[in-house]
Amino acid sequence: MTSPSMAGSMLSIASDLSRQIPATARYKRLLESIQCHFHCDAVALLKLRGTALHPLAACGLSDDTLGRTFRVDDHPRLARILLSREPVRFEADSELPDPYDGLVNAPEATLHVHDCMGIALYVEEKPWGVLTLDALEPGVFDGIDPMELRAFIRLAEASIKVAGLIQSLEVQVRKEHEVARLLSEDVRRSELIGGSPVIKSLIEELDLVAGSDLSVLISGETGVGKELVARHIHVASSRSEAPLVYVNCAALPDNLIESELFGHTKGAFSGATGARTGKFELADGGTLFLDEIGELPLAMQPKLLRALQTGEVQRVGSDRFHRADVRIVAATNRELKQEVVAGRFRADLYHRLSVFPVLVPPLRERGRDVLLLAGHFLELNRRKFGLGSLRLGRSACSALLEYSWPGNVRELEHLISRAVLRLSASKKQSGRVLTLDAELLELPRSIDLQGASRETVQTPWEGAGSNRGQSLKEATDQFQSDLVTAVLHRTSCNRAAAARELGVDPGNFNRLLKRLGIDVAAIKSGI
Repeated sequence: MTSPSMAGSMLSIASDLSRQIPATARYKRLLESIQCHFHCDAVALLKLRGTALHPLAACGLSDDTLGRTFRVDDHPRLARILLSREPVRFEADSELPDPYDGLVNAPEATLHVHDCMGIALYVEEKPWGVLTLDALEPGVFDGIDPMELRAFIRLAEASIKVAGLIQSLEVQVRKEHEVARLLSEDVRRSELIGGSPVIKSLIEELDLVAGSDLSVLISGETGVGKELVARHIHVASSRSEAPLVYVNCAALPDNLIESELFGHTKGAFSGATGARTGKFELADGGTLFLDEIGELPLAMQPKLLRALQTGEVQRVGSDRFHRADVRIVAATNRELKQEVVAGRFRADLYHRLSVFPVLVPPLRERGRDVLLLAGHFLELNRRKFGLGSLRLGRSACSALLEYSWPGNVRELEHLISRAVLRLSASKKQSGRVLTLDAELLELPRSIDLQGASRETVQTPWEGAGSNRGQSLKEATDQFQSDLVTAVLHRTSCNRAAAARELGVDPGNFNRLLKRLGIDVAAIKSGI
């Protein structure tokens, strides 16, 4: 029968399990209850780290105890405790040295410990550490009820497990808050730059739709800044304090897309060693940005449609549904209407996504905005490379305005980065103000008949066979190489998307790349 004192002690420990208190306070309260119930002079909780035991909490031991480290090899009593799954009792006449001799808070004449007991603690069936009880008077532990001791051991292990869970959750929450803060700052730093009529009109549209919860489908060429548009919508919306969660539909393997979007349970499939929250649930209350939505496999589209229609998601391997209040913003560089006609995209999903369609204009239609963007990227790279003042020379401004920008803003950003790198490595200029001229930009140019410099924009078929003396096979290979390279540029080197656009089987497409000697990595680094 449980004694009133034991019941009170156990109730105190059990009530702490449901409280969110610091681990040190939790351990201290646990040890105080054990010390009071078993009438011992000292009790300590030590955690095993590698080959040493580190005190986390102690009652009745000197203050310096918590600063010590007890190597298991140096303390045979602690080693014996760790090797046993049952409580280990050391009699007063034991020849094994006591690790706490001289550490118990007592008059100097009685510092030698006479009665000792230790218990190995396990969490998740793995050794965690030890709980030690010490008394200055022999025979104190003679009358301990084994059932009561086991009950306290189980409560101690439960307290340790709860403390560990709370600590890990606090670490995760702090990390998520920090990530969210950085993302929020990044979002607010990102703005649509430009004063051209097309950009002003675009911003007006975005501000109009941002105040609603309508689904937005952003379309436009590769590199125009569709992600920036999605961020603008989120920041201007009532959901701006909630997360903006990004999913690149083209970068996910087909067998992982469902798990990425909706999450999975432990053991749902091979490799699912733990449960995972999907992007829909992470974006709850905020915005879910589905980039490259045109690359979503046809088999996955009905499941996405259902989630959009019902607001409910089902984790892979679970029969439960979770509510997710998300605002959908999708983006694509493909003509989804044509994809619907071709049977590669569901019409009902297209209409669900394109409640408010937004077309982002290419850079070549933005006029002098190219100079504003160039100035923005110049400043970013100036700070990155630790340079002084940077300016665009007249020749560079003319070259930037004349070029047609097939890679759009992304191409401009990379071009400016390369040019600034060349300028920083060059020893030709000195002084506080460095000038970036057209030569450093290395834009493709040609000379016309009047001697005036002009941009050369050549489609693949215009160059094929233009060199005299080429055989038909050489001209055909050249035509194929130019066309494939152009499509890779347009699809940001997404091989699956490029093969689909060219109407080529993906396996044959890879063999074609090898035969033509096309280096996809080199193309990607230059985009």
